[in-house]
Order: sequence, then C-alpha cells, then structure tokens
Amino acid sequence: MFGKIKKVFFTGIFGILYISYIAQLVYVLTNTGFNCDEKMVGLAVLSVEWLVLIAARYLSKRSSSNNTQFSGNTYRRR
Repeated sequence: MFGKIKKVFFTGIFGILYISYIAQLVYVLTNTGFNCDEKMVGLAVLSVEWLVLIAARYLSKRSSSNNTQFSGNTYRRR
C-alpha cells in the first residue's frame, strides 16, 4: 500500500518539476528584456537543473527497484 502511494507521490512531484522546467525554458527564451548573454546564462542554469532532475529521477527509480528486488520474498509463482 505504501509503495503505491509513494509511486503516485513521486510521479506527481516529477511531473510538476517537468512542467516547471518547461515554463522556465519558455520564460527564458521569450523574455524580451534579456539580452543574448543573459539568455545563455539562463539556459546554462536550466541545463544544470535538467541534469539534477534526471539524476534524481534515475536514483528514485533505482532505489525503488532495489527495494522490490531484495524484499526477502523468495517464493516465485509459475
């Protein structure tokens, strides 16, 4: 039960983070107050954020797969 709640929670959180990332990307690209240098810095910061987001997603999936793989239940159904 807790595993399902955790899966839904983290899926929702990562969905919100992806939407936030897209909104920030659109803001940086479409803001007319920024000159070219400021846009490049904004895109650099967003690329670092993207790498952190992907790493967190990878570690979250890896952690959840390790918990289910080594749960101690050795009985297998055929």
